Amino acid sequence: MFYTVTLNPALDYISQVDDFGIGKINRTKTEKILPGGKGLNVSMVLKNLGIDSVAIGFIAGFTGDELRKQMEQKGVKTEFIKVQNGITRINVKISSNQETALNGIGPDTDEKDIEELLQKINEITSDDLVILSGNIPKSIPKNIYPIICDILEKNNVTFVVDATRELLIDVLKYKPFLIKPNKEELEETFKVKITTKDELVTYAKKLQDMGAQNVLISLGGDGAILLNKEGKVYYSKAPKGKVINTVGAGDSMVAGFLAGYKKTKDYEQAFKMGIATGSASAFSMDLATAKEVEDLLKDIK
Repeated sequence: MFYTVTLNPALDYISQVDDFGIGKINRTKTEKILPGGKGLNVSMVLKNLGIDSVAIGFIAGFTGDELRKQMEQKGVKTEFIKVQNGITRINVKISSNQETALNGIGPDTDEKDIEELLQKINEITSDDLVILSGNIPKSIPKNIYPIICDILEKNNVTFVVDATRELLIDVLKYKPFLIKPNKEELEETFKVKITTKDELVTYAKKLQDMGAQNVLISLGGDGAILLNKEGKVYYSKAPKGKVINTVGAGDSMVAGFLAGYKKTKDYEQAFKMGIATGSASAFSMDLATAKEVEDLLKDIK
């Protein structure tokens, strides 16, 4: 079974507004409410690709109930921990002349909530795979990722980490199966300016030297690079298409890669699947579907 861990999930309220202005009443043109959070995106895309997963995270209040309801309606199993203080955050995304976002804080977790989370993590077995995604809210200890990864490593559980800066660096010693930095995150991590693909590979190899098994570098419209644990380097351009919405595209790439690897146990095929899935989400207002991915796969070289 696949498990995704999203410590601060959300409901995303997405609206389109003609000529959005500050300090005045704006009326929406379209609106929808969707589950938000990197791990939840991974779970939803995996389901679209025919793979079940269990979503773990903290929820609270009426918004948490709605989030659970929406995830289960999409066919994703949940093992959310209900927190007593606060509400699951609402992230407001406004699409107009420019994109504007207002992200909520999220609920307050206490020691009992953290203990319950770690107990769930400790019950995951070596037959499973875990995806840790996203940032850590203020109410959760900053070392929660290393604590989780230490448990997973001791239990011989394969796990993936999609995080940035210290969150990522601090868990490399636990040898994650896959990490997915982008060019900007590599530059931030190593405090350098990267201008060539060779430099991208050089710094990705440094992450492998620090413990990462496979490094998938997303380059947006320029495609992606994969350094696998066997020492091979793959590069592919992104397929052609009109970018409509980049939210969730990186999470979709992770889901596509893992789905491809689960089905084929072949890194090259997994890499192609990852690019096709990330692109399919970018070319759509919603997350990638299996048909959209299949249509793009033939264009991945």
